[in-house]
Amino acid sequence: MATTTQSTAVPAHQLVHEPQHLPDLRSNHGAYLARSSVGWLKETSANTSLEEMRARYSADGYLFIKGLLPREDVLDVRQMYFEHLAPTGILKPGTSPRDGIFNDTQNPIVHNGVGGTDLPEDAERQRLLESAHTLPGYLAFLEQPVFRAFVRKLMGWDRDVILKRTLLRHNVPNGLSTGCHYDRIFLRAGEEFLTAWIPFGDCTAEGGGLMYLENSTDVGKAIEADFTKRAEHFTPEERINGFNQNMAKDGQLSHNVVELDAEINLTYGKPDEKRRRWLAADFTAGDVVFHNPYMIHGAVKNEDRLGRIRLGSDLRFYPEGGDIDERWMRDVWRPNDGL
Repeated sequence: MATTTQSTAVPAHQLVHEPQHLPDLRSNHGAYLARSSVGWLKETSANTSLEEMRARYSADGYLFIKGLLPREDVLDVRQMYFEHLAPTGILKPGTSPRDGIFNDTQNPIVHNGVGGTDLPEDAERQRLLESAHTLPGYLAFLEQPVFRAFVRKLMGWDRDVILKRTLLRHNVPNGLSTGCHYDRIFLRAGEEFLTAWIPFGDCTAEGGGLMYLENSTDVGKAIEADFTKRAEHFTPEERINGFNQNMAKDGQLSHNVVELDAEINLTYGKPDEKRRRWLAADFTAGDVVFHNPYMIHGAVKNEDRLGRIRLGSDLRFYPEGGDIDERWMRDVWRPNDGL
């Protein structure tokens, strides 16, 4: 049962329908966020007007669309991916790759995915993570005409370009995944872009999906401006490198969301402003979250009660003819590609 949190008439893009129960959220390391620091992403139905979608994206820095993609097409990619990784022992014996249930007799750290702080040491596991990005079914999914047409319509572009280096990554229960960051950290060359995050499968708020820091576009821009100022003495190559001395070793702002939350509210909070919350969602196959380059977000620690592995992909779009970060067009994701 969902309840409407606003009682007076407000613009549609400001309405928030929130389940009564708030999820328990934490990141790779550290404690759970206080309930006062947790909330729900605003849901947008796929039949919402384009004008309203654009207003929500502009106001919130993200657009969470329910059921934008065909559910079975999304689950087909999930099945294909886990069939591909099955030789690593990642799946619970006797379960379906389409369900993607983790083999809890295995060490979760051994099965880190792309972005899981450190890749598995096993060379064969790394090879399978790499080759998953070139599976024909996955590449075909990225070219879905309806999806690509929606991106162009949302952004008002005549034609779009998707970066070749997508990030198809899983997050096993009790494993490690991406820390807290904003995307511009890693894509400094070129103009601004649109990110689409697609969960390949159902994923509860506590099941390893993404959480977004509410109203954090201005914070991301402030952090980036500070980096730019401090990087005046850097070479051009150093300035566009996300793995720099101002960030964690893997480019993240932090792997401890509680510590980062306190730091951001101390540094960027204002006495007359409501405290920013970390927003999550119960994602279902077919959902898509679009966000801008400065929206701060990170992976939730996967504590799915059914043992499901979260699988998602990060896609970045530019207008055709725009100034693209060409480093991300050289190849698909490769281990140790420096990006």
